[in-house]
Amino acid sequence: MGKGKGIKRHESLYPLSHHHHSALFLALKLKRAGTEEARDSVEKVWHDLKEFWEPDGQNHFREEEEILLPAYYEYGPIETPEIQEMLIEHVKIRSAFYSLIQDSPDSTPEELLPRMHELGQMLEEHVRKEERIIFPVIEKAIPEEKLQELSVYFT
Repeated sequence: MGKGKGIKRHESLYPLSHHHHSALFLALKLKRAGTEEARDSVEKVWHDLKEFWEPDGQNHFREEEEILLPAYYEYGPIETPEIQEMLIEHVKIRSAFYSLIQDSPDSTPEELLPRMHELGQMLEEHVRKEERIIFPVIEKAIPEEKLQELSVYFT
């Protein structure tokens, strides 16, 4: 892959990849929160993570778990370490979002920042794994016609 070129994705998965792009942008904000590299206040980053998660982030995970993976299971093995890791990461990321959202944006930085940084790291690693490893396997396994059918389900 040359410099400046993104990963080629089947058009039916564009909505999921677009959401991944937004997730990577949020991950960067979360990892930088409270540091010299931060462009936004901790409170602003907290609001951004809440806005990202409710409802788009939640819906994104549902689309992968309830639409994409069942479709893939018709054509490929679901019992792979990568798919298992993906689902476990979904649980961990959900938990981190819920925990941070339940806190007040006015919580002390000492309370929020370590968890924001951890969520940012988890989110970045998760998205990169899906884009670089999981999605290519799924795209290769699912026939073109089926991928086209799925496109109406992704927002």
